[in-house]
Formats: sequence, structure tokens, C-alpha cells
Amino acid sequence: MHSLRQKASEWSGIDTVDAFAIDDTNLFHKLGLQTFINLSTNFYSRVYNDEEECFRSIFANSKKEEAIQNQYEFFVERMGGPALYSERKERWLHLHHMEKALESTPYIDADSKLKMMKFFRHTAFFLVPGDELKNQNQRVP
Repeated sequence: MHSLRQKASEWSGIDTVDAFAIDDTNLFHKLGLQTFINLSTNFYSRVYNDEEECFRSIFANSKKEEAIQNQYEFFVERMGGPALYSERKERWLHLHHMEKALESTPYIDADSKLKMMKFFRHTAFFLVPGDELKNQNQRVP
């Protein structure tokens, strides 16, 4: 089975080394916070004004300002800045509610729960790759 990175490289046509060249330079220090706020604002202004209703409807239940904040905080953290995103999302990353939901959902056997929690935990750290999160050594049920 291919890893997520391998699949992404194959499907996008962009080599993993090229995709992660962003790690060679601290883009947060180079570009600054306001650049990431502007980029995210520009992006979501375009998304929320897209001509295709079926595309805009994906975002109908979310607030533009929250989407902008989530994106720029994620970008800032991923590009070498402070952990704005993971500090706000840390409870989500610990998967407290997902673990409780799995425990209380009928018909999910123990082996499936374990596999799902491992996947969810891996995915959470894949999505928010803060160094402080990588160094945490938390239990997986």
C-alpha cells in the first residue's frame, strides 16, 4: 500500500522533495503573519464568491471569518511560526470526544475501535505537524 505522501506525489505530479521544500526556509519569518492573513482572506473571498453554487454550498454552514482564521493559523504554524492552530485545536488533536464516541457507539468491535483510533490519531498529527505535538508521548487506546 502506498503512503499518503506517495499517493499525493503520484496524483499531483509533484515529487515529495519538491512539495516539502517549504521546510528548507522558515517562510513565516520570511513573509510574516500579515502575508498569511492576506493569503487566506484572498483565498476564502474567492471561495465564497465562486460562480458555482454547488461549490459554494460546501461552505454554506461555515463562517468565512472562521475559515480564514483556521487556514492562516494552520499556515503560520506549518510554515515555521508559532503554534496558533494547534493551541486552539489541541483538544481536537487529543481526540477526547472521538474516543468517547467510539466507546459509546454500538456495533463497533474492539479491534475496529483500536484501528480507527490509531488512524484518527495519525491523521490528526499528519494534519497539524507541530514539533511540540510530535514530541508528545500520549497513549493510544
